[in-house]
Amino acid sequence: MAKKIFVLDTNVILHNHKAMYAFADNDIVIPIAVLEELDKFKKDESELGWNARQFMRDLDKISDENIFTHGVELGEGRGKIFVKTLSRYPEILQKSFVEQIPDHRILATAVNMKEELHDLQEDTPVILVSKDINLRMKSKSIGVPAEDFENDKIENLDLIEDGVRVIPVASAEIINKFYAKHATPQFSPEEIGIARPENNEYFFLRYDNSRVMVYYNPFTNKVERVDKTYASGIEPRNSEQSFALHALTDDSIKLIALTGTAGTGKTLLALAAALQVHENYEQILLARPIVAMGNKEMGYLPGNEKDKIRPYMLPLFDNLQVIKQNLIKRNQRIADIDAMLDNGKLEISPLAYIRGRSLSKVYFIIDEAQNLTPHEVKTIITRAGEGTKIVFTGDIQQIDSPYLDSLSNGLSHLSAKMKGQKPFASINLVKGERSELSELASTLL
Repeated sequence: MAKKIFVLDTNVILHNHKAMYAFADNDIVIPIAVLEELDKFKKDESELGWNARQFMRDLDKISDENIFTHGVELGEGRGKIFVKTLSRYPEILQKSFVEQIPDHRILATAVNMKEELHDLQEDTPVILVSKDINLRMKSKSIGVPAEDFENDKIENLDLIEDGVRVIPVASAEIINKFYAKHATPQFSPEEIGIARPENNEYFFLRYDNSRVMVYYNPFTNKVERVDKTYASGIEPRNSEQSFALHALTDDSIKLIALTGTAGTGKTLLALAAALQVHENYEQILLARPIVAMGNKEMGYLPGNEKDKIRPYMLPLFDNLQVIKQNLIKRNQRIADIDAMLDNGKLEISPLAYIRGRSLSKVYFIIDEAQNLTPHEVKTIITRAGEGTKIVFTGDIQQIDSPYLDSLSNGLSHLSAKMKGQKPFASINLVKGERSELSELASTLL
């Protein structure tokens, strides 16, 4: 395969600080404008700042004076990396994009590389790599090929969005076994005549019009019946919600990806389950990434830091209020929940505030996880200590980050890469239960 030269945009590095190692034996070019943009993030406390700092440290370790001229080897089986200053602003950019903003200077570097190779009568392809759709379009418009950074994209969404499997069985007797009095509602896959299912897979066994909700327990090698149960006053309204509550309250399942469209009950079920089993944990943490809507950053909001953050956390408090109302209807105490909020055993916080904290014996729920990068999800999971359970919830079709999509976000990446592992379960909630109007809007609009 012919060697290529890839010019990296800043957002690729902010997405994955190891991106320069993801292009096999091809060469990498880092425009000086990228380093200038990364410099703006070096004091940032977010994941973007961490990625910027880590990339600069890695680049500093391998660089010498050759990085600006002959390039520096990236290691065995890989190409070289170059840092290129902008020698001139090409005429085609002067005509097409007058303003010399960082994006255009990055693009100018790619154009200069292409023209230099042409002058040397070399036909090595020069390709701009950016997660910015607009910049990729601009690049293509002036004849420079452009690609998204796809190293951490999953192949397809089938494994995530497929509904719960329905497995036909040979006779009604198999279904009846799970409901028989004084019988243990669990059997080996061989006993009921099915091939070995995925670890922690939830599915239905069906014969004619009879069916039973079950899941495969990898620790016991048994197919076990799943019963409809309540959690903190919340009743599951469909089979998928029953499966979700089972996983959310099962101590042997330490990592969960709970996906589904708006109104399917993801966050409500996760919070209700956490409160149901709170005695098994020292703390419940409920967090979400702050992604500004309508291009308005936090600084535009009035008040102090807590006041600015509160609007982003309101959906989480709304779910807590729903749980309280359901407990009151069932004449159960809500004082315990208020006490947990007061003493910090239940904490609702922006995800950025959790960074660096110890996560031992914690029930940790990360809402809106589709707005996280794969690296951010990995960072969260690798901080899990003994006795911690982590639940990621989100809608992979409703992404607010401009540099992520349904195939590259952290929640999709987690679901695809961890599928089949013993401590992991994934459930996709299909049916909306918020209201008939909400379901109609979700389906048609």
